[in-house]
Amino acid sequence: MKRRYLLLSMMLPLAAAAQTKYTENKVGDIVFVTNKAGQKLGYSTTSGVKLLIVDGLAFKDLNKNGKLDKYEDWRLPVDERARDLAAKMSVEQIAGLMLYSRHQPIPAAPAGPFAGSYNGKVFAESGANAWDLSDQQKKFLTEDNVRHVLITSVQSAEVAAKWNNNAQALVEGIGLGIPANNSSDPRHGTRATAEFNAGAGGSISMWPGSLGMAATFDPSVTQKFGSIAGQEYRALGIATALSPQIDIATDPRWNRFSGTFGEDPYLAADMARAYVDGFQTSTGKDEIAKGWGYVSVNAMVKHWPGGGAGEGGRDAHYGFGKYAVYPGNNFAQHMVPFTEGAFKLNGKTKMAAAVMPYYTISWKQDTKNHENVANNYNKYIITDLLRNKYHYDGVVCTDWLVTGDETVINSFLSGKSWGMEKATIAQRHYKILMAGVDQFGGNNDMKPVIEAYQIGVKEHGEKFMRARFELSATRLLRNIFQTGLFENPYLDAEQSKRVVGNPEFMAAGYDAQLKSIVMLKNKNNVLPLQTGKTVYVPKKFTPAGVNFLGMKTPESLEYPVNIETVKKYFKVTDNPDEADYALVFISSPIGRGGYDADDAKNGGNGYLPISLQYGKYVAATARATSIAGGDPLESFTNRSYKGKAETSTNVTDLAMVTDTYAEMKGKPVIVSVNLNNPMVFSEFEKQASAIIGDFGVQGQASLDIITGKAEPSALLPMQMPVDMATVEAQFEDVPHDMKVFKDGEGHAYDFGYGLNWKGVINDARTAKYVKAVAKP
Repeated sequence: MKRRYLLLSMMLPLAAAAQTKYTENKVGDIVFVTNKAGQKLGYSTTSGVKLLIVDGLAFKDLNKNGKLDKYEDWRLPVDERARDLAAKMSVEQIAGLMLYSRHQPIPAAPAGPFAGSYNGKVFAESGANAWDLSDQQKKFLTEDNVRHVLITSVQSAEVAAKWNNNAQALVEGIGLGIPANNSSDPRHGTRATAEFNAGAGGSISMWPGSLGMAATFDPSVTQKFGSIAGQEYRALGIATALSPQIDIATDPRWNRFSGTFGEDPYLAADMARAYVDGFQTSTGKDEIAKGWGYVSVNAMVKHWPGGGAGEGGRDAHYGFGKYAVYPGNNFAQHMVPFTEGAFKLNGKTKMAAAVMPYYTISWKQDTKNHENVANNYNKYIITDLLRNKYHYDGVVCTDWLVTGDETVINSFLSGKSWGMEKATIAQRHYKILMAGVDQFGGNNDMKPVIEAYQIGVKEHGEKFMRARFELSATRLLRNIFQTGLFENPYLDAEQSKRVVGNPEFMAAGYDAQLKSIVMLKNKNNVLPLQTGKTVYVPKKFTPAGVNFLGMKTPESLEYPVNIETVKKYFKVTDNPDEADYALVFISSPIGRGGYDADDAKNGGNGYLPISLQYGKYVAATARATSIAGGDPLESFTNRSYKGKAETSTNVTDLAMVTDTYAEMKGKPVIVSVNLNNPMVFSEFEKQASAIIGDFGVQGQASLDIITGKAEPSALLPMQMPVDMATVEAQFEDVPHDMKVFKDGEGHAYDFGYGLNWKGVINDARTAKYVKAVAKP
């Protein structure tokens, strides 16, 4: 009998071992668990979370109740898990889930709009690590139940990974264990002075801007970007991209033009689809289900239903630009990049995970309720169109600060409650909820969301408002579940360092930069230039000014390109008489956004033209009466700027070309222009032997094109107007409706135009996109 009991006691551990279907690996405070037939888990030993073992598989007991709840069971479908968790959440927890934090630099800034502290001290004086949570972050994560954090600058990939782990450990240990869904605005832009070295890697891979992606006319380039950027995002702890910006830029003056895929709705739709497919799709071992997985990043497409039709080209980040107008009756076409692109993916994720409406009041487009309120507040725009007509059931998140009070008409940091300025902050939140929106951008405070809930209870009853909250909670949780964050939100900092900016990713980004540069002029085939020749590169003067946050910027006089990089291609001289060629690097004209506070103080209405030329422009042909107008801070509604004048703030860029042309005495002048907007080329085209345009690249990429190391292949994703009278005559809401500039070589700078070494490019891309455009 004793021998039988001995055998049984020996067999029990063996049987248990045979049933165990997972392994564990501890790295610092993080335990990584590998289920042999299921998902990989990660949890912090500091959070108090334990494992539940069911059928030999490991699950996280996130709410610490000792049993496996549906939302903790990674074997179940995402929607079932999300609904289960939403039903368990308190109103306060859902309210916190509906918040999206203000901008968070890591470490926190010592002053300014994004300042933070560590034990009451600024970072430099606190003794804190760069990856520690700030006082403000701890507060909004714990007290306000925030789970969506907008990350801006990070010191390094290692710091970002460690900060992520600290944040995830904190939220894992409280409440229902809901992980943080960190996000980012686009962060893969280039530094013009950065030198490319494929072997060195970098802080993050550098790619052309969205307009540069569009200039390739090749969606596969954009999809590759999305795939690589998504991997880098996840290595930084970022699971949601506040991008892409897929508005069609139908007004050439709009200061958000460079963030779009251009003016053509069908090119923008194809680029939107490729971008979202790239970001959201996981494959192979990284896939969990339906294309979602551990390298997936939720894409938040913006800005529904399109923000590119601001009157006079003004932007709705400011009160002076709150109105989008549709003189061409072309409202519907602005939705094409959404309905035919981001909502009709080729990949298995099928549809963009989130949508952000724009600040604008889409003037007189609400044909049901006839409300002229901002899109974030407009039930017709959100529920009737987006939800019902186009069957979108993803997250809808407001743009930042839409519920704040407007304090001044020309500040980026002022509240943007357009059309709802007289309502209370709680009433604005309620109005947005009833419009069909799920989330509030830039709000760390759950109090007004709770107040909005209480307003709804009084109007509709507790059952109605509880169901309304759970509906949004389910959508928001879905995006956290499908990216695998509930199972493993933790990172290996060493692995993050290997992923972000690795040589393969850097090379892919640089290749895309080369493909995004368009050659506009090449008189007498002066390009490509022979390396080793002597070149003159004029310095660029930048006057003192004010940035978009209202902070003063000093004047400067410096090379616009890394001169040490130029010396690897050419001999460089400061004397034009010694030069074989001149290389002039300029930017397209930069205005003041269409408003001047001094004009308003001096008795004017404050409104100015936005000019696309460098020299003085007088708006003689502008509208005498604006289509839309009205603001609580203004005593008038006519926003006309007819007869007023504007000169570009970078007018000295024009002098760089004209002065250099005179100094070179007939020798070739090569102009490289960074195009943030369409521009009037007639001011300097005759002085340039060759012109190339870029949309945000390293200067080295331009030099590779200029010297023939790479052949130009890009096409213009927008029209270049012949003059400003043409700009005034075009409709803000209609693409391809301008008379375009024609240069001395007889080439029209139209949508889809570009040169290679053989001449004007005509290929499958132009056949697909250009021939489909109906000219005015």
